[in-house]
Amino acid sequence: MADFMGVDLRGSRFERVDLGGAELFAVDLAGARFRGVDLSGVVIRGVELVNVDIHGEIVNVTVNGVDIGPLIEAGLDRRYPDRAKMRPADPAGFGAAWDILERLWSQTVERARCLPPELLHESVDGEWSFIETVRHLVFATDSWIRRAILGDPSPWDPLDLPWDEMPDTPGVPRDREVRPSLEVVLDLRRGRMATVRQVIEGLTGTSLDSRTEPVTGPGWPPPGSFSVRECLLIILNEEWEHRRYAERDLQALAERSGTREPS
Repeated sequence: MADFMGVDLRGSRFERVDLGGAELFAVDLAGARFRGVDLSGVVIRGVELVNVDIHGEIVNVTVNGVDIGPLIEAGLDRRYPDRAKMRPADPAGFGAAWDILERLWSQTVERARCLPPELLHESVDGEWSFIETVRHLVFATDSWIRRAILGDPSPWDPLDLPWDEMPDTPGVPRDREVRPSLEVVLDLRRGRMATVRQVIEGLTGTSLDSRTEPVTGPGWPPPGSFSVRECLLIILNEEWEHRRYAERDLQALAERSGTREPS
């Protein structure tokens, strides 16, 4: 434990640092950036929260006595009517949700094709490039469909990309320097999307509510048995949210480069 009092730490970088239980009093965090941080159980009092941009999982968050989680969920569902369909209850609902995702991602890929290829490797505001986003979705499918549901203990392709905060794990690739073309990653992605569709089309009420055979070996998710429903809901959420981020960043790249987008 250390005390920092009256210290100027402006511009400092904290990465993989444990600040659990820390106390921050009269601290200036103006302009600070938080990415991939765990704020569970945090208590904030006497703050000035002005011009703040937050993206993340917001559950049981009370601001001035109001639980804002349901308000945010309702607002997002109004803004994106298809979003509520990403929480299906039965096999038919999962099929309809996947139809929507395939259609939306097809549109997003067409937007990406309109940009100069080098921009698809470019980060916007520190986020993943478009190519990296596609690679991460391949990793998500390998993790929750091919490993958890289908039982392949080591389904990884060399282009798989785990999330940045995931600890290095034996056998799980993480190459941030490779620069595959759009067509290479899309070919890989098409195979993974076909696998998801095959799993969803084979669902029954019984199989949807079943648990997987225990996963073995190092990787993600960790060894264990998982709910088929939860695995598929994770995939729907990953697909929906990362497409939303990709659309946001493609817009920024198009504006930056002066690229004319499809009408």
